[in-house]
Amino acid sequence: MSGVVVIDHGAGNYASVAYALARLGVDCERSADPRRVRQASHVILPGVGAAGSAMRHLRASGVSDVLPGLTQPVLGICLGMQLLHDTSEEDGTSCLGIVPGRATRLPGGDGLRSPHMGWNTLCVTGVSPLTAGLDPTEFVYFVHSYAVAPGPDCIAQTTYGATFSALVSRRNFHGAQFHPERSGKAGARVLANFLAL
Repeated sequence: MSGVVVIDHGAGNYASVAYALARLGVDCERSADPRRVRQASHVILPGVGAAGSAMRHLRASGVSDVLPGLTQPVLGICLGMQLLHDTSEEDGTSCLGIVPGRATRLPGGDGLRSPHMGWNTLCVTGVSPLTAGLDPTEFVYFVHSYAVAPGPDCIAQTTYGATFSALVSRRNFHGAQFHPERSGKAGARVLANFLAL
């Protein structure tokens, strides 16, 4: 195995993720080639985009068949984290089914805008190498309209109209609903922790 691969699902924030990794001294490659994804030391499924479109790209490339069987560390960011779950209410999408749960639209209301955009508290609720070095309540940056309710794999949560999973961890699969590549020192710590797995 060699190198970090950021999966190309037809949208995503590849440039931001690549820049954040470069700040940590790590190069990455963008790819939708299942063979290359299998060979990677670490795999990142990036954020930004719509669930239905992203899953169509993952299925067309064959990456959706490869991802559930990976044994190296995998990190889903924002939309990428939602895609690790069973389904998404967005476009009525069947997702990868790696982490149990369903992404649903944030309720909004009470003056809360949707999408949830900006800095919010990350409340660490579980012990994981992914959260090593984080304060119990860090501020991280979110941009999303859908989220997954906390379940047994939730290791950090955030509340915005409803409480949702902000970090999940299941075996070698991890997810961040926030954007670590845009979350300052706390985000850099999460990325560094992931790369150390």
